[in-house]
Amino acid sequence: MKIRINLMKDSYFIAIICLLFLSVQSCSVTEAPEYRGIESIKVIDANLKTVTISADAIFFNPNDVGGHLNTDEVFVYINDAKVAKISTERFRVPSKENFNVPLKVKVSTDSIIDKKSLGGLLGSLISQKIDIQYKGEIKYNVLGYSSSYEVDETKTVKIKL
Repeated sequence: MKIRINLMKDSYFIAIICLLFLSVQSCSVTEAPEYRGIESIKVIDANLKTVTISADAIFFNPNDVGGHLNTDEVFVYINDAKVAKISTERFRVPSKENFNVPLKVKVSTDSIIDKKSLGGLLGSLISQKIDIQYKGEIKYNVLGYSSSYEVDETKTVKIKL
């Protein structure tokens, strides 16, 4: 009698282990999410103290599992002057869908003005256009797997003061 009970417990245990193994196997990371570029670069607000800039990093994740993206190595340049570093919380990547990672930054106008770029900035203020560049690296992590995406996108945008 006792032998039969142990065999039943062992059978249930083996069945549960097999089910867990099959579940993990079906949720695999077949490839890194596809980076499709930076879109919607724009100046949200500009005044004498700050300039607020936003953009979206566009991705598609073909995997059954999500993961996380880190944007801490992306920098913003205005008229070729490095003015800010994107600092956001880790972004949760959804599984099997397109998604956007918001890249928003508020830049002090003091950081834009320096002796090297003063002429370019004055020209930008007169023409009401500035060149905004997002440059750096976005990192993806999931289940011990990681990859990086090089970001380098520039756009000339109109500003309204």
